[in-house]
Amino acid sequence: MTGLDRLDDQDYPAYTTGQAAEMLGVQQAFLRSLDTAAVVRPERSGGGHRRYSRRQLTLVVRLREQLDEGHSLASAARIIGLQDELADAHDVITGLRARLGER
Repeated sequence: MTGLDRLDDQDYPAYTTGQAAEMLGVQQAFLRSLDTAAVVRPERSGGGHRRYSRRQLTLVVRLREQLDEGHSLASAARIIGLQDELADAHDVITGLRARLGER
């Protein structure tokens, strides 16, 4: 994978804690607390600094929205997990319906 290919990789850990916090409008301490709670586990650079991927930043936004609605961190993580499971199930159902329609 070349450097330019990484620009499209949702899982490439490209953002430092400071960059992520600035982009998302959150405090760096909030991002660190998500790591401490094992809800969002960023990669670590060779020097031990946190590096976030775009997929992780999207998850942080979703968590922040749930927290802003009054949910606890554990509840927010569970809600998002269930939302993702439901979306995956819908994708499977859509694929199965398409296969049945092909017969």
